[in-house]
Amino acid sequence: MSTSPLIRGYEVVIGLENHVQLSTQSKIFSGSSTAFGAEPNTQASAVDLALPGTLPVLNRGAVERAIRFGLAVGAKVAPLSIFARKNYFYPDLPKGYQISQFEIPVVQGGQVEFYLGDVKKTVQLTRAHLEEDAGKSLHEDFHGQSGIDLNRAGTPLLEIVSEPDMRSGAEAAEYAKTLHALVMWLGICDGNMQEGSFRCDVNVSVRRPGEPYGTRREIKNLNSFRNLVQAVDYEVNWQIDELEDGRKIGQATVLFNPDTGETRAMRSKEDSADYRYFPDPDLPPLVIAPEWIARVRGEMPELPRAMAARFIAEDGLPPYDATMMTQSLAFARYYEVARGVCGQPKLVANWVMGEIAKRLNAGESDIADAPVQPATLGALINRIQDGTISNNAARQVFEALWTGEATEVDAVIEAKGLKQMNDSGALEAIVDEVIAANPKSVEEYRAGKDKAFNALVGQIMKASKGKANPAQASEILKRKI
Repeated sequence: MSTSPLIRGYEVVIGLENHVQLSTQSKIFSGSSTAFGAEPNTQASAVDLALPGTLPVLNRGAVERAIRFGLAVGAKVAPLSIFARKNYFYPDLPKGYQISQFEIPVVQGGQVEFYLGDVKKTVQLTRAHLEEDAGKSLHEDFHGQSGIDLNRAGTPLLEIVSEPDMRSGAEAAEYAKTLHALVMWLGICDGNMQEGSFRCDVNVSVRRPGEPYGTRREIKNLNSFRNLVQAVDYEVNWQIDELEDGRKIGQATVLFNPDTGETRAMRSKEDSADYRYFPDPDLPPLVIAPEWIARVRGEMPELPRAMAARFIAEDGLPPYDATMMTQSLAFARYYEVARGVCGQPKLVANWVMGEIAKRLNAGESDIADAPVQPATLGALINRIQDGTISNNAARQVFEALWTGEATEVDAVIEAKGLKQMNDSGALEAIVDEVIAANPKSVEEYRAGKDKAFNALVGQIMKASKGKANPAQASEILKRKI
């Protein structure tokens, strides 16, 4: 179980429930389209509304995506699982119940590994079960009334439930990011959080160390990782304030307002008994034969953990670097292309985790949208390795490429005059001039002061207007003094 420093003397306990919209073209129990953005109520069939005389038929593609996820996280894929009716009344649930799985889910157990900083974390999964989505209530442009859009009703979801293993908002966000990257890597979800394809519900409680779990409150429908961190941090401090003032925490469902940065209670939280689950009489048990699992396994892409292990074994990357290079399929592909061009795995990883990550984070963008193509980065690293440019100059070239000033590495080097001075005769002349102009530094170096040597190299770089090859200049300087 994860641990972290206490907050105001309390331990934070966090578990996540992630609703992942599966990437099927049709709904989980009908042939209706799942395409986003259609006019309200144009993609809701009689089956989605459970009109009399209709029967649900399970979407095989949704099941295969659940199997793929279960295999990826090392879970048990149940040979037999049951669909149940979860009964509750809400305007956007026209059936009066939601078809879900309760006692016997399709995916049982598993774990997700990720890094928080450079510390490896592991979160255990309780389950992942198939279910249908509800519709959506609309509260704008209806002259003070609410509208109902049932296009989402019946959309296939995989609800992934973690154990309460996380101890901070930052840790919960890293777990969610890893899960988000994994379902996209597997091709079972498009990951579009703004369209509701990947939604986070966060259960938060606090307790004194060693005490039983506190009463949890569930923050619903967080649609960004930044909001997740802010919501958890606010909720944690709110709960601690309540306890410190002598009040009890009531189990509740709460919403987060990103404009105010605050959570507020929406309704008291139900327990599972309140939903009166019972097996759906219209759906037989879901039977998954070993042959089906074997076929799905054979069609799986190389998983992030396996790819990271390969990068460690074949490329010599440190474990942290390998994990960062496999944080998403786009990152892995970027790394592989760049490494293939320059043959320098560690240098590629350094650039991706350094200059590229810094700019991506600043722009809140994905590596797939990086202006510098991976082959271009490989070409830039080649020019550093063959001594054409210095590391300093390489950063100038990279800046020009990133901002769109140019697209070719060599063109930027020529245009900006960044080529290193590799002519030994010219370099020797500069070194001689620097030695003659700095006798005190020369004597200090000879007396054992290494800083004096660095100062002399700095003078050489200055005299050459930054074009001297530092390694070559150092070698000549050492030979001469």
